[in-house]
Amino acid sequence: MNDTLKKIFDANNGYLETRHLKKRSDFYKLKMLVQSGDVVLIKRGLYRLASLAGNNELAEVCKIVQPGVICMFSAWYFYQLTTFAPSFYDLAIPSKMKRVLPNYPPINLYYWNEKQYSLGQILVDHEGETVKIFDLDKSVCDAIKFKNKIGEELSIEVLKNYLKRKDRNIDKLLKYSHQLRIENTLNEKLKLLI
Repeated sequence: MNDTLKKIFDANNGYLETRHLKKRSDFYKLKMLVQSGDVVLIKRGLYRLASLAGNNELAEVCKIVQPGVICMFSAWYFYQLTTFAPSFYDLAIPSKMKRVLPNYPPINLYYWNEKQYSLGQILVDHEGETVKIFDLDKSVCDAIKFKNKIGEELSIEVLKNYLKRKDRNIDKLLKYSHQLRIENTLNEKLKLLI
């Protein structure tokens, strides 16, 4: 692989968009890398190094958006708190950080303040790779905190499914709700469901 292509792949976490290529010879070299199997065509105009794990897209997304943390719809789906399968990967990053995202895979970024971002981060194994995600209890708090944006029904579905789980930790949930200043809202919902 020539230096130009290597720099582009390195700068984009193993991805390359053809709009970044300037020379005709770079297009030819990219085509040769695809034919040799060193690079994979994801969609027209977007390529990925074959050395990146292609089967675990969630882990790929975490590598693309560092120090992103899986949140919101992606976290609820991961924990099976909802049947809604998101069409985007949701990741939270610190509010002062900016990221340029590739066209694929589809990613929604949430810019959260330090308290919201740092609370409840854990590392979990997902199909043999480590991903960073908000823990179960923090993810439920996010559903309550953002109920006006996601809809009341989804917020209730997440909380109901959480309450059915054996690994729930109500004390931790209440502690998080206090830290996130949503304890009154959470208590109201708990009274309705219990």
